[in-house]
Amino acid sequence: MHIHHFIILYGYWALFIGCLAEGETVAMLGGLAAHQGLLHYGGVVASVALGGITGDMLLFFLGRRYGYRLLKRIKPARAKMKRARRLILRHPLLFVMGVRFMYGFRLLGPLLIGVSRLSPLTFILFNIIGAALWAVIFVTLGYWGGQIIMPWLSNVDHHLRMVLLVAVALMLVWLVAGFIRRLMRRPEE
Repeated sequence: MHIHHFIILYGYWALFIGCLAEGETVAMLGGLAAHQGLLHYGGVVASVALGGITGDMLLFFLGRRYGYRLLKRIKPARAKMKRARRLILRHPLLFVMGVRFMYGFRLLGPLLIGVSRLSPLTFILFNIIGAALWAVIFVTLGYWGGQIIMPWLSNVDHHLRMVLLVAVALMLVWLVAGFIRRLMRRPEE
């Protein structure tokens, strides 16, 4: 089976599963597949968003049920937990929508929100909005990345092309994460 056929058959499911937890690289690779015509852009955005929504919902309800017991076991994250609790109390809606953009909070954030006892309906609504924005941004980055680098890669060997595409996707994730990290380090008002 050729890799393109495999991507066409299982691509949306792979994107959904890949975005249940951390998923920026998966989302950008989905955008790249959409640029190549292997998947539809709207289907990629929907799969990525649904994966992000589902993963955060699971973590949120896990936090509501077992949050304190789970968080006590994560010793290195205690400083982040205190900062996150302050942010949740001050700006609960922005925190819910933005947690997926905060480096280091992607998995811990929904657990903390669950522990904070924010209303499940409020969480669900703003989680959907945040996941949709996140999906559009990262899938579009992958799509545009494909528009920029694909002409350069037209003469490169197929295997080297895949290695280079993965390296570029990882570099983009690293750059975006660094930018978000710098935004988060700004002093709180």
